[in-house]
Amino acid sequence: MRSAAVATLASASLLVLGAAPGGGPPLPARMADTGGGSQLITAVAAKTGSTSGTVTWWELRGGQWAKAGSAKARFGANGLVEGSSRRQGTNTTPTGLYDLPYAFGIKAAPGGTTYRYRAVRQDSWWCQDNDSRSYNRWVEPRPAHCRAAEAERLISYRTQYAYALVVGFNYAKPVRGRGAGIFLHVNGRGATAGCVSVPADAMRRILAWAEPGKRPHLAIGTVSGRTAVTRY
Repeated sequence: MRSAAVATLASASLLVLGAAPGGGPPLPARMADTGGGSQLITAVAAKTGSTSGTVTWWELRGGQWAKAGSAKARFGANGLVEGSSRRQGTNTTPTGLYDLPYAFGIKAAPGGTTYRYRAVRQDSWWCQDNDSRSYNRWVEPRPAHCRAAEAERLISYRTQYAYALVVGFNYAKPVRGRGAGIFLHVNGRGATAGCVSVPADAMRRILAWAEPGKRPHLAIGTVSGRTAVTRY
């Protein structure tokens, strides 16, 4: 457990990074890339060893980035690691800038959701089998070439996958062994296996806010260092 002093310093660092009133330009304005759209979600931890931090969603209005909402976030049980060097099964959250291909959930889409929203069914799986041609893809039903022991049956995670967004990490052109099934989803009991999670109410708010036409992206990183969110 961190001391109160350390926790306070970490919180202060995050506030500075997120641009508290009078503290300079907002975080998206200081980033190397925001994905080219007018919506952005940032997930920021104090350091790579952190398992918690802050998720903030931003919107570009009149040429200026404005905060639309924020919530406490959780990261992988083993912290964060540069996305390009991540290895599957390490319980680390990949840093980087990613698109958000589509949303899904066990529960119905929150009111106002315009994102493509895929309903989880009894035979909905996410394939993480490195030997499968469906690696890092939703499969329904699960094909024989994707072993059950190397896949997630989505409906088994009723709390976490009540609402979720697919994160485009290792998605467009999957690299075997780098990792599969990275999502922005609802909090479980503790740290994640590599995803980013937020409270259920925050996830509902994000889904109602996100608009595909505004090309939202998710930037994951730390306050400073080689994995600083401003690098992405």
